[in-house]
Amino acid sequence: MARWEPGARERLVVAAVDLFTEQGYDATTVTQIAERAGVTKSTFFRYFPDKRDLLVAGQEALSRLLAEGIAAAPERATPLEAVAAGLERASSAMGPMNRELGPRLKAAIAANVELQERDALKSVGLAAAMTDALVARGVPDPLAHLAGELGVLAFKRGYAQWLEADHDAALAPYTLAALEDLRAASQSLT
Repeated sequence: MARWEPGARERLVVAAVDLFTEQGYDATTVTQIAERAGVTKSTFFRYFPDKRDLLVAGQEALSRLLAEGIAAAPERATPLEAVAAGLERASSAMGPMNRELGPRLKAAIAANVELQERDALKSVGLAAAMTDALVARGVPDPLAHLAGELGVLAFKRGYAQWLEADHDAALAPYTLAALEDLRAASQSLT
C-alpha cells in the first residue's frame, strides 16, 4: 500500500461509502475502508478520528465557504441576500463526486441512527457558521439565527433536488431557488 499517495482522503471517503452501501455501516471496519482505499490504517487515522467522521468529511470546508460568502456579500445586502452569497460560494465547490456519492451517502445515513445523529450535528454546525458570519456583519442575533437556519434548510432542500435532477447542472441554482421559496413561504407566516 502506498503511504503518501495523493488523494488519500477522497479515496477513503469513496471507499467508505462503497462499503457502507455494500455491507452496511455497522459491518464495515476501518481496516476494510483503508484496504479498499489502498492506504494503511494509520493513514486512515491521520485523516479521520473514526469511520463516522467520513460521512461529514467536508463539513469544515463547507462551513468555511458559507461564512466566506456571507462575509463577501455587498455591505448593503440583507441577511438573506448575504446567506444567498454564502450558499452560492459553498455550492460552487460541490461537483461531480458530491453528486455521485450523494444518493449512496443519503441511503447510508437513513439506515443508521448514529449517522442520522451525526448528520443532524452537521446541520447545527452549518447553521452556527452562517449565524456567526451574519453576526460579524452586524446582523442582530435573533435575525442572524433565523437566517442561518433558513440557509441550512435551503442548502439541504436544494442539494436533495440537485441529486434528483437528471442533468449535470450546478448546485447553486437549486440552493438559491430553495432559499427564495423559503423566503416567500416565510412571508405567509405573519
